[in-house]
Amino acid sequence: MEALEFEKHIEGQYITRSLEGRAEALAEQSLSLNQQLAQTSQFSNLSLQMYGLYLKMGFIRNQDDYHRAQAFFKSRLPAIRFEDLDFLGKVYYCQAHVWLYHICQEFAPCYRYAQRWVNLFEQEPAMKSLHAPLYLKSLHNLLSTLFHIRRYARFLDTLAVLDRFSADIDFSQNKNVEGLFHLYRYLHRINRHYFEGTFSEGVSLIPEVARCIETNAYHWDAHRILVFDYRIACLYFGNDDYTHAIDYLNKIINQKVIDYRADIQCFARILNLIAHFELGNEILVEHQIRSVYRFLLHIEDLQQVQREILNFLRRTPSMRPSDLLPEFRQLHARLLPLEQDPFERRPFLYLDIISWLETKLENKPIQELIREKFRKRAL
Repeated sequence: MEALEFEKHIEGQYITRSLEGRAEALAEQSLSLNQQLAQTSQFSNLSLQMYGLYLKMGFIRNQDDYHRAQAFFKSRLPAIRFEDLDFLGKVYYCQAHVWLYHICQEFAPCYRYAQRWVNLFEQEPAMKSLHAPLYLKSLHNLLSTLFHIRRYARFLDTLAVLDRFSADIDFSQNKNVEGLFHLYRYLHRINRHYFEGTFSEGVSLIPEVARCIETNAYHWDAHRILVFDYRIACLYFGNDDYTHAIDYLNKIINQKVIDYRADIQCFARILNLIAHFELGNEILVEHQIRSVYRFLLHIEDLQQVQREILNFLRRTPSMRPSDLLPEFRQLHARLLPLEQDPFERRPFLYLDIISWLETKLENKPIQELIREKFRKRAL
């Protein structure tokens, strides 16, 4: 656009002997490019608005949330065909749809749009360095979706592509791109340990990640640090290190600003209760349950899964040890059907409560049980 405007300026100021026919061509090119830029801007706006919605609500909780997310998206969706967009317009088109299906936990269509987004860059490799942040985000979203749909082999292949990025593209002079690369690399290396149940290996990543956060090396925002705090807490929890898990969960719980990612705020509190339960802090659990219950009511995030877990934890202080196993078995039986409910399965994306209950029923460490499940899926 700047080149066209400069050319029009030249034609308007100097006798170039090329004005005949050129004036109309320049005007047409300018109008066409303006329209193209406007279309791209509409989809980039939609993508940004969907990200804002995700920060506010996280995954949908119920039918009302689902309709709200769908209506929000459709009311802002431009009536423009994918084929009529330029490269960036197509990227933002895919990105906006990825956000919609991610929020709605519809991971099959989310995967299709995330793969389509990556394919745009594979078809035009020069764009990878020119628009490196968008390329990294395409890989990140594809990896996140593959994690949710449990496509381990495809996840590893895509993670290898992400790892090669630093060798293929020099970003040493661009701190923003370098920060995004390490952000996504750490997140998905942690996810790989979740996949495999190798939590004891995964905790070795924590000092490196913590150092990046403490030194503010890449200027990660509060939301990204919040996500890391929760994932690190889950690594420690999976490694049966409940004390360190609580340390990281308290970083989330004690935040002064809690007007974003209420979903993580919610599950940090529930995981914190379970960690204290594991440590035998019955009195503390009994005291904190009321606080957690009030918090969930305040943010209107009390689903059936949370009710079942909180009711179970409320009863445990008065139970004899011999009563616990039947209670674990009953809770497991009540939660198992909810894992398939489209509006109740959200908690299982944050906390593998089913595997935790099964460790109690089978008397096994949680990472051993998750590793066994992983091996069975791989066969």
